[in-house]
Amino acid sequence: MCGFVGFANLKENIIQNRTVLENMNQTLSKRGPDEEGYYIENHISMAHKRLIVIDPEGGKQPMIEKYSYGNFVICYNGQIYNTKELRKELEENNFSFEGHCDTEVLLKSYIYYGKDVVNHLNGIFAFAIWNSQKQELFLARDHFGVKPLFYTIQNNTLIFASELKAIFEYPGISKTLDSQGLCEMFGIGPAHTPGTTIFKDIFEIKPAHFAIFNSSGLHLQRYWKLTSKQHKDNSKETCEKLKFLLNDAITRQLVSDVPLCTFLSGGLDSSIITKFAADYCQEQGLPPLDTYSIDYVDNDKNFVKSDFQPNSDNYYIDLMNKNLHTKHHKIVIDTPELASYSEDAMIARDMPGMADIDSSLLLFCKNVKKEMTVSLTGECADEIFGGYPWFFREDALNSGTFPWSIAINERQKLLNPYISEKINLKEYIDLRYQESLNEVDILDTDSPETAEKRKISHLTLNWFMQTLLDRSDRMAMYSGFELRVPFCDYRLAEYVWNIPWEWKALNSREKGLLRYISKDFLPEEIVDRKKSPYPKTHNPTYLAKVKNMLNDIMKNKNAPINNLLNREFILDILRTNGTAFTRPWFGQLMTGPQLMAYLCQVNMWLEKYQPKIEI
Repeated sequence: MCGFVGFANLKENIIQNRTVLENMNQTLSKRGPDEEGYYIENHISMAHKRLIVIDPEGGKQPMIEKYSYGNFVICYNGQIYNTKELRKELEENNFSFEGHCDTEVLLKSYIYYGKDVVNHLNGIFAFAIWNSQKQELFLARDHFGVKPLFYTIQNNTLIFASELKAIFEYPGISKTLDSQGLCEMFGIGPAHTPGTTIFKDIFEIKPAHFAIFNSSGLHLQRYWKLTSKQHKDNSKETCEKLKFLLNDAITRQLVSDVPLCTFLSGGLDSSIITKFAADYCQEQGLPPLDTYSIDYVDNDKNFVKSDFQPNSDNYYIDLMNKNLHTKHHKIVIDTPELASYSEDAMIARDMPGMADIDSSLLLFCKNVKKEMTVSLTGECADEIFGGYPWFFREDALNSGTFPWSIAINERQKLLNPYISEKINLKEYIDLRYQESLNEVDILDTDSPETAEKRKISHLTLNWFMQTLLDRSDRMAMYSGFELRVPFCDYRLAEYVWNIPWEWKALNSREKGLLRYISKDFLPEEIVDRKKSPYPKTHNPTYLAKVKNMLNDIMKNKNAPINNLLNREFILDILRTNGTAFTRPWFGQLMTGPQLMAYLCQVNMWLEKYQPKIEI
């Protein structure tokens, strides 16, 4: 896992711009704390920051393959999980290898397959490959966009990077927030429309897309999508296929030359990951699997049951570890530390995000990194298998908008009145919502319920899941730590996409089918446990801390937040401990304290990034 940057201009010689390249690369030091490397030609400059996971000596980047007719050069961030199969096929076609890293296999796969290489990859990846003979740059991103890749074009130069902060180091790139950016940030955010960013003229390579930059410009192409087709397997065959795909996805992702663990919350998803991983370690004669959980000071004492968070984790974590060949570690975070890392979490994302939902994961990864470098997590099972409340709640299903973000009126009210008069968040949200729904393939054979759930699943996979994957990548990589997401295996997602909803929601339960197949290998209490999201602090001192932080900001009438947002509404939020904002800002957990922490992040972001507002 790493980060990379670069720029290409096929009309001018840019070889003299090494300092610019170094400045861009330096911003990614947290993503790649172990090594760095550079490649510069007349028309291309590429740089890499490396977090060593596989083949310390053989995986150095940029990696170069030299031929009589030209060089192929790769910068790559990610992990290819079918490396073994690809390598075997390449060896059968006269390729030889110097090391055992997936970078070398990926580069030689591109040399062999060309742009079709993306259709042969199973993994999480973003990469850039320069072909000096063709004078052509190839960029690609994995099926679900687990790994980020941004770009912009300025004066015939394509500038690309793993994070936005690197793009901004290129001379002349403006941090401009126009009307669309404001709609993205305050109407859609912390999600975003695929392919866009909040900044004017700065974009991302969409998930499941590649780009070719050559003398005729930049050409984008989609290489994969979830395709609707009739599910023909019977119930027994379906269960067996799911077990195989889960086991295969998880065990493939246990490859590492550095210490590896799993995150274990005692929920269904992380327990499935941990069970398969622990069994694999035992079968292979490896030491017991290390597992990690997060908790907060005095959280059990202050826990308040709700529809969204029905129980705490500790009992279930203990239950799982009694049943497995594992070694468990608990990370406990204190409230002041959680609040104080809000700025780091914002910098990691390059924009305000999910408040303590972000900073807690950042701190979790930072602490686990002291002993480990890689972890598998249960992220994305809810999106793939239908685990969120909005799959079942009529108010969400009938909201006519993104069901995790229904507080549209409150979002509009939060804007500075001058800005609010100029942009209509609802119109923009409606546009993006309808655009996304128009992409859904409904079959004539779909039941009304399956057809309806295809739509909500499409929205969840392409919008909500992207936000959580972005969070996972940024918070982990900011800590020099790698997170892997086996439930995001595209083969598993393809298969589950076409299973009828009545089966997925077996017994009218969220993730009912996943629960059913888990009965064979998990304790009954884990299987029947009601979904509980990523744990948040219930300690009242967190509310007091973020309230004081926001109060201190609002005491300064010159604080930049006042130029963007509605000062009087923020003061109402403070007076009511957040209840003036009657519904969660985003998802299930961003209420009172999290909303105040988010507003603090907005002000921090305005002070640090100093965007130009253009409406």
